[in-house]
Amino acid sequence: MKGTPLTMVKTRSRQGGKSGYLLFLLPGVLLFTAVIIIPLIMNIGISFTRWQGIGTPQWVGLEHYERLIHDANFWASFRNILFIIVAMVVVPTLLGLFLAAVLFDYVGKKIGPGTASVFRSGLYLPQVLPVAVTGIVWGWFLNSSTGVFNSILDSIGLGFLAQNWLGDPKWALWSVMFVMVWVQLGYPVVMFMSGLQRVDPELYEAADLDGAGWWQKFTRIAIHLIKPEIYVVLVTTTISALKIFGQIFVLTRGGPGNSTLVPSYFAWQNFFEKFNAGYGAAISTVLTLIIIVLTYVFLRIQTADERRGA
Repeated sequence: MKGTPLTMVKTRSRQGGKSGYLLFLLPGVLLFTAVIIIPLIMNIGISFTRWQGIGTPQWVGLEHYERLIHDANFWASFRNILFIIVAMVVVPTLLGLFLAAVLFDYVGKKIGPGTASVFRSGLYLPQVLPVAVTGIVWGWFLNSSTGVFNSILDSIGLGFLAQNWLGDPKWALWSVMFVMVWVQLGYPVVMFMSGLQRVDPELYEAADLDGAGWWQKFTRIAIHLIKPEIYVVLVTTTISALKIFGQIFVLTRGGPGNSTLVPSYFAWQNFFEKFNAGYGAAISTVLTLIIIVLTYVFLRIQTADERRGA
């Protein structure tokens, strides 16, 4: 039995609406394909070849991936990236939760929201500064002979603690981690303060009636309700940590030795310093695969948690 004219009009209207949405999505899909999908496919293809960036690539199959397994620098880069993840994900997330709660619950309510906004903006400032600028400035601060840190230690009689912060393999990675905590901290603070604004004040009032303290309200109410923001911060900062390049390039160039070498810089070295594009592409492919898998795992965990909480 055929539908009535009104039903047919509604059906065509829905179909037309979907077509309209697809039309608006088309530029983004084309741009994503041109900028992400096609280069990714080309990179994967290059990883199976021996190529210096010019001339005709020579097919070598899985040779580069077999080489990765036995490459000490490759494994050192991933060992270092674990420390970078601590500095860019774990520490900023934990500190960000605490600072966001202090700014929102204490500074914003006791002193004023304007003061809280000033502190929030100050913490977020490193996120908007160019990577080259922050790297050069911190390079000056950490310089072994003219740096601010060593000068301060000398001035207070602790010159014996002065170190070659970026030139000593024992201290270089820790120094980079310190810089990355400073750079990354503002992002979770902004995200978590935004999430705290969504919390219904009546929940806090009910908790006060039950005799709950600040810490109990923070851990039992606030953290539970801003879980979406926490997941977003964990995913985005983990991806940023895995593909970190600029700060390493400006501060240490992966040295001394391989003490601050990370996968993205290791790939860049093979692409542009050693002219071994095939090997660099293999490193990039492995890194991309790890990022995709970790993102999928995070999203699955978030979805399962939201279903349990529904």
